[in-house]
Amino acid sequence: MNDASGDLVVLVDDDGRPIGQAPRHTVHTSSTPLHLAFSCYVRNGRGEILMTRRALHKRTWPGVWTNSLCGHPRPGESVTDAVARRMHEELGIGPTGLTLVDAAFRYAATDPSGVMENELCPVYVAESEETPSPSPEEVLDHHWAAWSDLHNIATSTPWLLSPWSVSQIRSLDLGA
Repeated sequence: MNDASGDLVVLVDDDGRPIGQAPRHTVHTSSTPLHLAFSCYVRNGRGEILMTRRALHKRTWPGVWTNSLCGHPRPGESVTDAVARRMHEELGIGPTGLTLVDAAFRYAATDPSGVMENELCPVYVAESEETPSPSPEEVLDHHWAAWSDLHNIATSTPWLLSPWSVSQIRSLDLGA
């Protein structure tokens, strides 16, 4: 992102109210402040969920399998607009439908390198029949999976997935 405002995240208080903004590269540290983000699961017409493997140079959880996409709304940008923007940027596809499935999801987790995530992270499901063409800057690999398989993985081998995906998959029912 070339302009400075395009790389800002929205800082929020414990009630989710905006209290400021900060450059994204400065907030993901060992003491990350609470900020607004989102997670999205892309579902195709067969009911499969697109899972992605994070690029190896990502600051947190590089190379780890996770939900379809994540991101941060820019100041003044709606979360739904941010989801659609990031779908295009990360996966090269757009949503034909977008549903908020968990408005209150929040998590904090520290990856093995010591970088902490601390996010108010509403969860969405996007519908798409397009063939993903992931950006190598964001995604190392991708795979369509049955929700029941993802639930089994999150339950039996959670270390295979990002911590936010494990929590979301265990609490949601996205089976078609």
